[in-house]
Amino acid sequence: MKKILLVITILVFASCKKEAIVDYAIISGTIENTTTQKITIYSQFNFSNSKEISLAEDGTFKDTLKMATHSYLIRQERNMTEFYAPKGSAIHIEYDAKKKDSTLQITGDFSSINNYMIAKAKVSIEEMGDEKELYLKSEKDFKNHLLKVKSAQEDVLFNSANLSEEFNKKETKNINYGYFSEIGKYELYHGYYSENREFKVSEKFLDALKDLTFENEEDFLFSGSYRGLTEKLYRKKASKMMETDSTLAPDITYLKGIINIKSDMIRNKLLYDDVQFGITYTEDLETYYSLFANASTDIENNKKIKEAYNNLKKLALGNESPKFTDYENNAGGKMSLDDLKGTYVYFDIWATWCGPCIAEIPSLKKVEEQFHGKNIKFVSISIDTEDAYDKWKKMIVDKELGGIQLLADKNWKSTFVTDYMIKGIPRFILIDPQGKIVNSNAPRPSDKKIVTILNELNL
Repeated sequence: MKKILLVITILVFASCKKEAIVDYAIISGTIENTTTQKITIYSQFNFSNSKEISLAEDGTFKDTLKMATHSYLIRQERNMTEFYAPKGSAIHIEYDAKKKDSTLQITGDFSSINNYMIAKAKVSIEEMGDEKELYLKSEKDFKNHLLKVKSAQEDVLFNSANLSEEFNKKETKNINYGYFSEIGKYELYHGYYSENREFKVSEKFLDALKDLTFENEEDFLFSGSYRGLTEKLYRKKASKMMETDSTLAPDITYLKGIINIKSDMIRNKLLYDDVQFGITYTEDLETYYSLFANASTDIENNKKIKEAYNNLKKLALGNESPKFTDYENNAGGKMSLDDLKGTYVYFDIWATWCGPCIAEIPSLKKVEEQFHGKNIKFVSISIDTEDAYDKWKKMIVDKELGGIQLLADKNWKSTFVTDYMIKGIPRFILIDPQGKIVNSNAPRPSDKKIVTILNELNL
């Protein structure tokens, strides 16, 4: 009898071990000829969820991924690679960093899906062709071109071996959503490349999108194109509301639209995607945060946004400004925030690689000239990395940049940048002669509001 009980106990224990849930995927690989010491892996569902992995001297790496997704993106310098790795799987990635597209290999579990993704990416690039040439086509020719791309992608899917019926079904819909997504971009991109910002598509051009529904959680989770289409739908609804009421704020109006989405997953995702950055830009922090907090049911997201909200309240009008010390001054020596006391300061946080930042330079020069000799200093703080030091120095000369030109000590991780919760640049900040905040998110030089604000200060 004891032997029987022992056997039963062993079988039960073995059964329990077999049912153990693995909540991670294993990724390993080798990247040859790379100059970087790390790679970053992002969740395709939530790009704010990422993990840095160090590379060994020979370019090898191995780690675990515990993100709530099956689809990932690996970034190594400028090389981007998508891969599929559900929890419980193990995959291996190899390529030469100097010729990634021709050397990329993904083996291990789900290699059939990963090989399909590689083939699809390759044929998509080949068939899409030059972006400018594509979007300058007429509406009819543009759609015909997209249909050829779509057909080529479907051929790759049809000819790929060992794909499950479930994956085939989801990916077929994903290809279709990709087609619709490109159609939705046409108006904006055609207007940009044709230099006709007033361009509007014909009345029936977007008819195919009218039959789409945007409450499908399975599609939302699987397809990035479907997620993009869903967001665009609510952005468009917000824009239409503002057409009839010019007093509505874009960010507030958008949130008011998505808080009524029935699906927790879709609502939470769209809310967080907007608020994680938007909360640092909104002009109505209390309303904006309240809309999010009352509608989001994601505990982790709520914690992050509440922390951001509490930190942003410290940046309100009249509070003392966060400080910086010993930033390199292009004119020579070092400078700290305290050195600027006694005058208003209009800060421009920028970088040489930032196109929108450079686009603001002509307007900034005009504002500087308009208020020359007044009780205000214009201070530009670059968050360029060390390897762009010479580029920073050169651009100051080439662009004839005025004002005070400083270089932050730790680029994005500089205390001044993180204390002001700067998530994107250019960013403009206005403080008073006592070092207190006037506006932690001041209008850009190209916005006429900044001149009105400065005039009201009686500089």
